[in-house]
Amino acid sequence: MTKQQKDLSTWQKEQRAQRFASYQPSKFKIREIWRWYLVRKILPPKAGYAAFNQTWSEQLDLSLPGDRIWWIGHATTLIRLQGKFILTDPVFSKRASPSQLIGPKRRTPAAINIAELPQIDFIVISHNHYDHLDYHSIRQLITRFPQVTILVPLGLQPTLAKWGAKQIVELDWWDCSIINGFTFTATPAKHWSKRGLLDENKSLWCGWVIQAPASNHNEGKTIYFMGDTGYSPQLQEIGNRFPTIDLALIPIGAYAPRWFMHSQHIDPQQAIQLYDELHCKSAVAIHWGTFELADEPIDEPPELLNRHKGDRRFYLLKIGANLAINPQKYGLK
Repeated sequence: MTKQQKDLSTWQKEQRAQRFASYQPSKFKIREIWRWYLVRKILPPKAGYAAFNQTWSEQLDLSLPGDRIWWIGHATTLIRLQGKFILTDPVFSKRASPSQLIGPKRRTPAAINIAELPQIDFIVISHNHYDHLDYHSIRQLITRFPQVTILVPLGLQPTLAKWGAKQIVELDWWDCSIINGFTFTATPAKHWSKRGLLDENKSLWCGWVIQAPASNHNEGKTIYFMGDTGYSPQLQEIGNRFPTIDLALIPIGAYAPRWFMHSQHIDPQQAIQLYDELHCKSAVAIHWGTFELADEPIDEPPELLNRHKGDRRFYLLKIGANLAINPQKYGLK
């Protein structure tokens, strides 16, 4: 890259950072970060990590028919719609970190490894944090599936291209792309982005609405992958624009302490609130049980969700488990 190209790239990043400030990113004061860091205490699950794994993991079964979702772990899910396979925020590494020597350690194994995956047609990325965008996983995926289409929010196309991806679609909030009949729409989220020392909010963050078309043999289906978000009334517009969300993938973890995490991550009660406000027909809880990114123990989010969800179709899957995606009748395998 020439000096002129570097200068242009730096200018473009600065322009994006100024633009994305209007998207109301989560903001933190240095003293708040230090306050959390100095008092942070990670609590283990009540029965220990081995018992947690036994309780919340099962073998993944790809032989099951029909439109379906499998939870691989954290925000990584495998979705099959009309024979096409979609991965959300694929992270298969042992740590959510720029280094595999330090940083948040995976407490539960991924339910499948990349070599065992079926043919992947699409990957959607919500933002650039290390627990959602992993270099090693992306490199392995694009090596195995060189024609995979990767959909990213604004500002992430250069990163994915540098890593070797060939088919990249970059979208702003509410923009959509129709690929082989599938419609992908980038949706708002209350979050932020940062991957290095000098790139805070220089790429966008988003959720994704994925719409599979109706056909003679298949009903049209709408899947909403929320990504990472704090609560915001702005999210209700997603329900207004997509009044039929057949399945929402809603995060429920990394919420404590609330004084620090509330602006970037919803808690289980807010997850239920958004389920109701968006009029979801069903939901699967994600973003818990894998990495210890906040202060709550990894077994607390499902306990709180169960306590408050009532008779809502808000499912807690084991890592490796699946849910049939059926607008008329939902159920585990």
